[in-house]
Amino acid sequence: MIEKETTSAFNKLTGLPSKRFHRARAHSNPLIQFDYSLHYPPLFPAPSDEMISPKRIQFADIGCGFGGQLTHDRGMEIRDKVIKYVNERTSAFRTTNAGQYQNISVVRTKSMKNIPNYFEKGQLTKMLFPFQDPHYKEKNHRRRVISPHLLDEYAYTLAVGGITYTGYLENHPMFEALMEEELMNDLVVKLLTRATKEGQKVCQEWWADI
Repeated sequence: MIEKETTSAFNKLTGLPSKRFHRARAHSNPLIQFDYSLHYPPLFPAPSDEMISPKRIQFADIGCGFGGQLTHDRGMEIRDKVIKYVNERTSAFRTTNAGQYQNISVVRTKSMKNIPNYFEKGQLTKMLFPFQDPHYKEKNHRRRVISPHLLDEYAYTLAVGGITYTGYLENHPMFEALMEEELMNDLVVKLLTRATKEGQKVCQEWWADI
């Protein structure tokens, strides 16, 4: 009897998880409920030592997707399949690069609701919001991750001089636009078009149009 060969979910050459085994929906409802055990520890068993870190997170990637830019961030993602992929990818990087990639993590949460529960006032120096859902219909505007009432919370978690990488903040009193020279010298701006597959695709389409 010939046994059927089991297909590995990891790439044999790189040792990284394969995206084709981690099917994910393009969107996820930002209004659904999640596990709040980390937010209300007296009501749940005590966390293990592995969950407690003395290091302070400084970079946050909101809607981090498949984790292309997570070598410098803490990622927040709402899709469970994507979270599983990013965790496996991170573990693979740590296995093949001893002592490295210890400064990254990803958590499934509703950043629109829980940002102040994760970060203290002025803790973050950079916040990224790559390719957020526009939610064109007026009835769905409350689902937008960039909205006037949420900008107050983002400003609370950002340090003075901190940067959030998105547009449409001109009318908020706590934010001001960067100068063109500052953008050109910012490493994160360069990574936005190179570190993620989506960024590479957008860059290629932009060059094709011109």
